[in-house]
Order: sequence, then C-alpha cells, then structure tokens
Amino acid sequence: MSTSSTIFTPVTLRSLTIPNRIWMPAMCQYSAAPEGETVGAPTDWHFTHLAARAAGGVGLIITEATAVSPEGRISPYDLGIWNDTQTEAFKRVTAFLKSQGTVAGIQLAHAGRKASTERTWVDRGRALAPDERYGWQPVGPSAVPFAETSTTPHELSREEIAEIVRQFAAAAGRALEAGFEVAEIHGAHGYLIHQFLSPLSNHRTDEYGGSFENRTRFALEVADAVRAVWPEELPLLFRVSATDWVDENPDDDRTGWTAEDTVRLAKELGAHGVDLMDVSTGGNVPDAKIVAGPGYQVPFAERVREAGTPAAAVGMITDPAQAQEIVTSGKADAVLLGRELLRDPYWARHAAAELGGEVATPVQYHRA
Repeated sequence: MSTSSTIFTPVTLRSLTIPNRIWMPAMCQYSAAPEGETVGAPTDWHFTHLAARAAGGVGLIITEATAVSPEGRISPYDLGIWNDTQTEAFKRVTAFLKSQGTVAGIQLAHAGRKASTERTWVDRGRALAPDERYGWQPVGPSAVPFAETSTTPHELSREEIAEIVRQFAAAAGRALEAGFEVAEIHGAHGYLIHQFLSPLSNHRTDEYGGSFENRTRFALEVADAVRAVWPEELPLLFRVSATDWVDENPDDDRTGWTAEDTVRLAKELGAHGVDLMDVSTGGNVPDAKIVAGPGYQVPFAERVREAGTPAAAVGMITDPAQAQEIVTSGKADAVLLGRELLRDPYWARHAAAELGGEVATPVQYHRA
C-alpha cells in the first residue's frame, strides 16, 4: 500500500475494494431488545444510525460489538448474531449500506469477564449480578474480576474455550449470510480475547496461560476458526488493544500486554489469515493512567504497519487535515473515527469539501 494514498483513495484487501479510507469503528448503542423473539437483533435505531453514516460517505462501517452468544454480550441490550432472527434483521442494514457504496463490516465479540452490565447511561454501566433481572454469570480465562465492583467470572474450562471458538465460527457464517463483506474479531478493550492475551487477567497455568505463545493461543484459534468459514476473497480484521497502559507508567510495577507484544501478535495473526489490524489501546484494567490527546493511539498503529502488517488508526482523530496526514505519511492505511462520526454523520463529505477529495454522494443529494 502506497504512502502517497489519501483518505479518499480506495483500498483493496484481498478481492474487496473499500472506496475510501474513512472508516467507522464499532460503537455500542445498547439499544437492542434484552429479551423475547427479537433479542439482540438490530432495530430501527441501529438501521438509522448506520445508514446515516453510509449516506455521509464513510467507506467501511463496522457494526457495534456483536456477540457470538447470549453470554458474550457486554449488556443485555447489545447486538448478537447467534440465531436466525438476528441474521435476517441484519440483511436490511447490509443491503442499504451496499446501496450507498459503503462496505458493511461486523465486529464479532465476546465480552468475557466484562459481560452482564447495565447500559452506560444507567448507573454508570454497573455490573448486573447473575441473580438480577437480565443478569448472568460472566466467564473469563481466570477467576479475576475486572474491578472491585465487578462480578467474579467463572474460569473457563478447555471444553468451554473450544465451544466459544465454535461460536465465533458459527457467528462468522451467519454474518456472511446476513450480507457482511468484512469480519472483524474483537480482541481489544478488555473483552474476552484481550483477557487471554494479558497477564493482568490471565493467570492460567495450562496451555492457555503463562507464556506469550500460550496467552495468544485462544486468539489464534478464533482467527483460524473464523477464517475457515470466511470466504478466501473477503478480508478479516482484528481489533487489538496495543497496550494495557501499565508498562508505559514508571510508577506502575505491573506487567501487562505491551506494544511489543502487539507487533509480534500481528505477525502471527497475518500467518493465520488476518489482513489488517485495527489498533486501539486499553480497557483491560480500570485504573490505567492513559495520556490521551489528538491522535494519541496513532503511534501504535504506525509500529504495527512499520513491522509489515497493514493497520488502521483510531483515537481522537477529528480534523480532516490530521486524518489526511496520518494516511499520506504512511502511519496507517486507514483512519477510524468514532465519537467524531457520532457528532457528525457527514464528516467524510465535509472533509472532501475541505480537502478537495471525493466521496460517494446519494443521487437524492446531488442538487446540494
């Protein structure tokens, strides 16, 4: 991929061409039904939310973290793709995105020990106890809670780990049936795969814990399982938290997941069929000291890309010139805008006007 590219240049991964490099990352809406026949299925809210960004010119839209099982949801109000009703409901979304020239992506996820919580705007997203309405027992690589107020997770057995790997594969098959063309494995932000990667949350002594090879085993097994059912011509992405933000703090004597680990994992994942790393940070411990600022996570994506793995950058990318510089300088192959696209669904169109680029415009808007 050429460093002379701009955010308006198409990018091809495997046989799929994404029309530009302005992408929308997964952002939970906590707006699905928590029970009943339509549990976990996208609603009119999800359709409107995603469709608006497609009409706004975004090249790739990735759905919010979409659970591979009921227990894999972050909250009872999350999307899921473990049954036929959910699969059918997603078809309306993917068909519209495609009609606007936008590529539809899905983030396949399991929340692990951070599951069974309230919506973020209700009691600050507190943990729901297993015996509470809509609550359930979270699971994890070890019986280590996320925070003092969190439920202690059930430590997964080898058989239970294998079942979750199968659930990821089944979800990928449903995602393909639903019309998605990009699959992303969620390995970031302190959710289940990240919990296995980091020694802060993985205290196992079997083949899934201890060494780097053991702690990355689950991630690679999931990648293999998803790649086995995902078509050869379509790309597979992996979202990673490049650091737990404890090793960067000289006052913190803990050892967590690091940027060096991420570069090493990216190479391993590439050999297992992953085409691009979606590079974020943090989320695995509640007390990490994160020094945030414009583009603060971009250097982590740059390190992955410099080591030979395609990477996308995310994190306080808000200005068109800033986004353009990240791509043209070769720091990342694409940029993902989260909160900025919540604030402005037409950010891509406004950026094109400012920088002299071009994004797809609905024919209904041509008069403007």
